[in-house]
Amino acid sequence: MDITIHTSVLPHDDPDASVAFYRDVLGFEVRTDVGSGKMRWITVGPAGQPSTSLLLAPPAADPGITEDERRMITEMMAKGTYGWILLAAKDLDATFAQVRAADAEVVQEPTEQPYGIRDCAFRDPAGNLVRIQELA
Repeated sequence: MDITIHTSVLPHDDPDASVAFYRDVLGFEVRTDVGSGKMRWITVGPAGQPSTSLLLAPPAADPGITEDERRMITEMMAKGTYGWILLAAKDLDATFAQVRAADAEVVQEPTEQPYGIRDCAFRDPAGNLVRIQELA
């Protein structure tokens, strides 16, 4: 089998703030931006990695989601417990400094984890946890 990760999905509740975070803070390219208002599906990805993307999507646009589920998703996003992603960088300290300088919400400064990696964490504008681990 030859399988790769093509696209992963994170919710957004403010498409402009999400684009600003992923484009301006993390340096991702905006690849597609369709829809209007808060109902926008935006694909971003790391420069130089055109086969890997992150879809920023409205969290409860699926017509099969009930009002209770929509409310639960909104509550989980507000608490920062709905979505998360794990990224990697060669220079964790420089990456951390750059993201913190952009006023991103810091969850954890660079830390040696007991399970053998060094990482840090932020929240994006929708409350998603963005962990960045240091590449060995």
